[in-house]
Amino acid sequence: MILIIDSGSTKSDWVLLERNKEEQFFSTKGFNPLFHDEKMIYEEIALNSELLAISKDVKSVYFYGAGCSSPEKTLIVENAFRKIFIHAKISVEHDLLAAALACYSGKPIIACILGTGSNSCFFDGVNLSQQNPALGYILGDEASGSYFGKQLLSSFLYKKLPKNIESDFLLEFNLDKNQIIDNVYKLPNANVYLASFMKFIVKHHKEDFFKKMIFDGMMKFIEIHVCAFSNHRQVDVNFIGSIAYFFKEELQNVADEMNVKIGKIIQKPIDGLIQYHLKDLI
Repeated sequence: MILIIDSGSTKSDWVLLERNKEEQFFSTKGFNPLFHDEKMIYEEIALNSELLAISKDVKSVYFYGAGCSSPEKTLIVENAFRKIFIHAKISVEHDLLAAALACYSGKPIIACILGTGSNSCFFDGVNLSQQNPALGYILGDEASGSYFGKQLLSSFLYKKLPKNIESDFLLEFNLDKNQIIDNVYKLPNANVYLASFMKFIVKHHKEDFFKKMIFDGMMKFIEIHVCAFSNHRQVDVNFIGSIAYFFKEELQNVADEMNVKIGKIIQKPIDGLIQYHLKDLI
């Protein structure tokens, strides 16, 4: 019995694999050790009665998560999981590896994440490498949910939104400057808060204001995180994440302009991870 978890900052997708049985799927909040400590992760898992019911029978846990990019950060997740899955071997890897494994089909690729945050890597089937680092929602995360949410909120506060969009924004959220500032600068999980406004952007994404915002953000991501690889025109560039999935048309337009060949666009990598880890049941 093994558990596979793909975790962004907003949501975690879980699947339980057991020999000769159908997969079981679970969902929890996202766990990112850049923002969440061991106590929070442990307590959130402990709230899930279905996971607690199987916790002693799980033999292996494979966790792929945002922010798991150093031994210190992976240890935060590992320690929390050990308290729940007491008989399991715990493996904690970066979410970039999950993206690469989900997209890989035998040829070297560039794998990108466009979700709450953003990132990219080159994967040859064995080795994973990066050119430019992910700098998080304050300094980077180009074309991510938090990136676009930040632009929406700053445009609202600077009174740069078109009147029809501004009116609908006020009607839907009833926010003022102080509430926004508190959520961004004082309360935890500001990146998730910023990304939560993507539903509003999706609702209005045909408006010229958002068309330009999305196009410019996608262009910036490809310039920084795809074109940094010298072979970016020789290999397929694959994308994982809700932003890439819901704005695939806009992403394709930018890729065409930059002469980049897009391979797969996948909303969630969990299906690819299931196929990869089936061998562990043998």
